[in-house]
Amino acid sequence: MKRELEERLLGAMDRKDHWAWPAFTRAGLTRAQLTVHFRHEYQVYVRDFPVLLARVLGQGPPDEVRRALAENLYEEQTGKLSFGVPHPELFLEMIDGLRIPRASVTGGALEPEARAYRALLDRRSLSAPWIVGAAVLTIFVEGSVHERADVRGARVLAPVDEAILHHPMVKDYGCPPEKLRLPRAHRAVEAGHRRDAWEMVLGHADESTAGAIGEAVEEALAAWLAYRDGVARAMGLAK
Repeated sequence: MKRELEERLLGAMDRKDHWAWPAFTRAGLTRAQLTVHFRHEYQVYVRDFPVLLARVLGQGPPDEVRRALAENLYEEQTGKLSFGVPHPELFLEMIDGLRIPRASVTGGALEPEARAYRALLDRRSLSAPWIVGAAVLTIFVEGSVHERADVRGARVLAPVDEAILHHPMVKDYGCPPEKLRLPRAHRAVEAGHRRDAWEMVLGHADESTAGAIGEAVEEALAAWLAYRDGVARAMGLAK
């Protein structure tokens, strides 16, 4: 059962790949377009990700899951395992480096698909059983299309200093490298968080929850793809 669940979840993560993403890996976007993108990322999940984790923790999962969630929450809200700065604030440091007014990211309207995706995250983080919300948040939201390679230990990453210098926001959009501390913080803690995510879900899934976990992650994928469609539309991007 657990092997089938793992493959179902990895199959969903294989599809966490949106057609508009290449636009963010090269030059060509205006500051207005970047603002739309970052406004949605910040308001939909970056700002409140610690709150979403806290809701799952508050459902009283087993002790080892509590420890993993608490460590993740602690880093997200305080940054004390990396730079001592909350991750939402590190995100806004990058916004400063891009010379985008913070107010245009922390406020402003969201597309309907973005509101729907956030509503899904709220619902899943608040609803029992805890393991379904944990899967959506720690595997899907924190994970990427590279999840299969990460799980297998097959993904090769450039040294962090090199990765920062070649990051599109630095290379193509002029963000000073010192303002891109968020990827450094992620690099410092993410390997442990990815391991914890899979261990807490696969380690506690059973016949009664496996189906709900898989369905919830598939639902999150569909909502995320629609969300990214909405953001692309607001940015004026087309296939």
